[in-house]
Amino acid sequence: MKHRERTEECCVFVCVVCVMPADVHLSVAYNPSHHDASTPEIRLDRRYSRIGDDYETLEQVTEALVRAGLESSNLIVGIDFTKSNEWTGERSFNRRSLHSIGVVQNPYEQAISIIGKTLPNFDEDNLIPCFGFGDVSTHDQQVFSFYPDSCYCQGFEDVLRRYREIVPRIRLAGPTSFAPIIEMAMTIVEKSGGQYHVLLIIADGQVTRSVDTEYGQLSVQERKTVDAIVRASNYPLSIILVGVGDGPWDMMKEFDDNIPTRAFDNFQFVNFTDIMSKNTNQPKRETEFALNALMEIPSQYQATVELNLLGAQTGYSPGTVPLPPPFAGNPHEMPTSSSSTNDNKVSVCPICLTRPKDLTFGCGHQTCCECGVELSYCPFCGNLIQTKVVLR
Repeated sequence: MKHRERTEECCVFVCVVCVMPADVHLSVAYNPSHHDASTPEIRLDRRYSRIGDDYETLEQVTEALVRAGLESSNLIVGIDFTKSNEWTGERSFNRRSLHSIGVVQNPYEQAISIIGKTLPNFDEDNLIPCFGFGDVSTHDQQVFSFYPDSCYCQGFEDVLRRYREIVPRIRLAGPTSFAPIIEMAMTIVEKSGGQYHVLLIIADGQVTRSVDTEYGQLSVQERKTVDAIVRASNYPLSIILVGVGDGPWDMMKEFDDNIPTRAFDNFQFVNFTDIMSKNTNQPKRETEFALNALMEIPSQYQATVELNLLGAQTGYSPGTVPLPPPFAGNPHEMPTSSSSTNDNKVSVCPICLTRPKDLTFGCGHQTCCECGVELSYCPFCGNLIQTKVVLR
């Protein structure tokens, strides 16, 4: 595990993989939720407002990257540890947790392994900053590093090994927001002197949306995520969101195609489950997944060059500092013994750990309405949910 130190110009890849429900559309005109003097006005260039999926083979993508002048890159990985991972494998992973560790690789391990076969061709130092988000220590506010002192993983084999070490010690939580991991990526790009990065986010669901959010409006987590994607377009940074699990994925497709006011189209969504369930051989499925993940990179990299983002520092990055790995004994994870806190835990939804319990299932288990509305099986006892009663 090492820190990345570079002086030559290069690019950094940041990937985020996630699984989420999608029942809302970006049907309103988007305006950033905050704007101040330290944040420059977004420079919208119509040439890059919508970057298409222009390639049919992985070789074509590789050739386009070479033509664009992309000789090396940096990758950043973000992993979703929200509570929904416990049930979004109901159909796609035999009703097992998507983070289940065993002889057979889980969807997160599969996605990391396939990407690891492709992206090392573009990452010359093989150092990969890896972060988790959505667990009980970070919720929708922070990220944690896979290694103490924010050290980087040495290649994808180390990413997988470290992931398997961390998972048994993590308490899944929520709610879901991609803003913290995107802000972490912006901080890394700024510290690198404006080198091109790719952020790979692997997740099981979309951004949390409260039932109290009116149609056509964004929830707090949605707005912060959209804000982060828009601000990230001022950096030489591409964002790839890999969706694992059952979905649905409507909101992620909206993020991919319809977020306005960006300097360039910096976001790509890839449905891992859909691709890997096709009736073709494994090598062909893996190639199709890698192709879908990378096909917008050549145009996105070219956009960062022509918009003079590459090699530039903004001077106003979020300055995000990751938490250490959430192992037992970390101060930010130690429970309190106060009776008021214990009473609060009893009345709080055990999935998101933020909203009160106001929905009960026929089996007797309870969640909040927001977390329980999409469930078909109880995440605690595994029984089919035949009745749901709102406790209001």
